[in-house]
Amino acid sequence: MGRTVPTFTMVIHEQESRWKKFREALRKEDQEIFDELFRAPKIHLAACAYAVNPIPFENIVMSMLVEERKAIAVLEHKLTELTRLVNGCGKAADEIEDGNAFPERPGLRAEDQRMAL
Repeated sequence: MGRTVPTFTMVIHEQESRWKKFREALRKEDQEIFDELFRAPKIHLAACAYAVNPIPFENIVMSMLVEERKAIAVLEHKLTELTRLVNGCGKAADEIEDGNAFPERPGLRAEDQRMAL
């Protein structure tokens, strides 16, 4: 007896085939992004297969959304780190301009303190 239910890998390939004309109508750079989107359900193959759904394309789209959200979270984290670094550098630059970045040394003017370092 053969398999009566297609594997989810087969479902993904079927959906890619159904969207083939749409993909072909896209510009080259958009085709690459489209292909990246269809890599997501292959990453989450076990979850897609486990979540038996009468409309399998919903599982495919949910996989795409999960991967997109992960990418956004990485970018948000990097942005936060960069903002922190930039704000830290900006504060140090302001302190240097004000002459407050260097520890006080008794008896030295601000200009002399900078030169002493």
